[in-house]
Amino acid sequence: MEELDSDGVGYIEISQLESLFLQGTLGYAQGACLNSQDLNYSQTLSQNLAQRKRGIIRKWIQHNCNYISENWRRAWVMCLWLATMAILFTWKFFQYKERAAFQVMGYCVCVAKGAAETLKLNMAVILLPVCRNTVTWLRSSTKLGSIIPLDDNLNFHKVIAVAITMGVILHGGLHLTCDFPRIITAPEDKYKLIAHDFGGERPTYGFFLMSVEGITGVIMVVLMAVNFTLATRWFRRSLVKLPKPLQHLAGFNAFWFSHHLFIVVYICLVIHGIFLFLSHEWYQKSTWMYLAVPMLIYSGERLLRFFRTGRKGVEILKVAVYPGNVLKLHMRKPRGFKYKSGQYVYLNCPQISTFQWHPFSITSAPADDYVSVHIRTLGDWTQDLKCIFSEVCEPSMGGKSGLLRRDCMSGGLASGESEKVPLVFMDGPYGSAAQDYKSYDVMVLVGLGIGATPFISILKDMLHSFKLAEQQQWPQEPLQKIQSNGSKKRQFNRAYFYWVTREESSLDWFKGILNDVMESDHKGIVELHNYLTGAYEEGDARSALITMLQTLNQAKHGVDILSGTRVRTHLGRPDWRSVFSTVAASHKGHRVGVYYCGTSTLAKELKALTSEFNEKFYSTYKTWFDFYKAF
Repeated sequence: MEELDSDGVGYIEISQLESLFLQGTLGYAQGACLNSQDLNYSQTLSQNLAQRKRGIIRKWIQHNCNYISENWRRAWVMCLWLATMAILFTWKFFQYKERAAFQVMGYCVCVAKGAAETLKLNMAVILLPVCRNTVTWLRSSTKLGSIIPLDDNLNFHKVIAVAITMGVILHGGLHLTCDFPRIITAPEDKYKLIAHDFGGERPTYGFFLMSVEGITGVIMVVLMAVNFTLATRWFRRSLVKLPKPLQHLAGFNAFWFSHHLFIVVYICLVIHGIFLFLSHEWYQKSTWMYLAVPMLIYSGERLLRFFRTGRKGVEILKVAVYPGNVLKLHMRKPRGFKYKSGQYVYLNCPQISTFQWHPFSITSAPADDYVSVHIRTLGDWTQDLKCIFSEVCEPSMGGKSGLLRRDCMSGGLASGESEKVPLVFMDGPYGSAAQDYKSYDVMVLVGLGIGATPFISILKDMLHSFKLAEQQQWPQEPLQKIQSNGSKKRQFNRAYFYWVTREESSLDWFKGILNDVMESDHKGIVELHNYLTGAYEEGDARSALITMLQTLNQAKHGVDILSGTRVRTHLGRPDWRSVFSTVAASHKGHRVGVYYCGTSTLAKELKALTSEFNEKFYSTYKTWFDFYKAF
């Protein structure tokens, strides 16, 4: 109406609306033809066709070179681990082949003892990847992150768990089905070779099962089976539909509590390694030697977490409950609490559960005097947290539907009202791949729904850099990365932020920071894109009206009508191949960091695209993409 009813008569003709639509459609079509992304995509397509003409051997060599370049850190760690297990297995195998027990039990005892030696190693090593403080320190304070894939710590933890399962099957299975029966039925002349290990009397099968070794072994196997089962994706994410009385056996709570059975497992493991049938000297009982250092490190980690969280909890400054079931908490930064953008913290609310700690990405910047998190209600714990904080909030003064707020620092609170705010404990910060974003001159940040949180912290950090650069009167293009002491570090050229969300209400979550970045980034260093997938894509006739309104409002007022920010909201899903083509063509010769946070489906697509562009188009653009899945 603002566009067509210039005389203010209160109505417009159908023909006027029709001509406006035709003009907008024509303009959209012409703009699409001249869009640089499409031109770059066309160029990439031509390069792709040219790639097919290459020889098979050359393509195979290039593919393997790129694969090694992307995975060499994982490869050498896995090779070292596998080689260590092979050496230990072989050493113990041949050691028992030379002992008298081999004459009675044959190769069964050699394989069982070889598997036991690998179990000692893996039961020690499996603790190290989950020492979060140690991993964060290695990432932040050492150069080991450049040669050790610290981002794969949990994946390595899972791989070791599989190896432990295989070792238990070999060790326990051979003892139960081969070694024990052979000892019981061995001829007298052969049994005399090992009779002194059993006190002279021939043991029975029940003797083995009821011995200290047998009882501790059975307890460990049962607890490990429970632990492994409940840690699988089907049970941890409640994908298994169990009968109602057994529903509590699935879900995160069951996974979390069952994982703490490891305390009993390790106690049994130490006892199991002391009461050995065939080894009597203290130096032959080496289980404690493997476990000593990792258990000390892990115990130190748990003590550090306990003392760091304190007893009073963190002070809640602000609370907001947004439409779309998102809770925002502003907490006062504890003394000595230092973090980097892209890191995360663990939160605990005793009102819900004393023992449960859940991780959330930090959305505030290191320069802020508070720590903020945005929490999406995706489970029982987060739903309960949102409910208890909603009770202390009030509807927004602006009348925004579904928005609740609470400013705990305002002077208008009644006496004792602050006591109603639930108690929250915070542990961290802990590192993730996104914290190393400053090592790249060009970044592509992709957030899916609430997965945008680690990148909001990065955008805020960049916003502080913009303002500091203006105060210091330093050039903003290319922007100098500024350290906390004010010194210049290295040049930063461009950042692309893509936020893909399904619901329009979620666009309110980060409205303020997106507007601030747009207003402060005078040189266009940060390129922001919102994508709303819950609507028909641009160019579809069913979305023509909303697209037209967006275009008019953006041109007249500089504000997108969907997000309420200066960032244009695109309808549909991004064309990721076109995005990669544009970045590659615009930043030739650069190394681009692609950071993603969200579901694994899109992660696989983006990772495949990075590999494809590195393999097929690096020779053309000299642009290399590194993919990271942020927390």
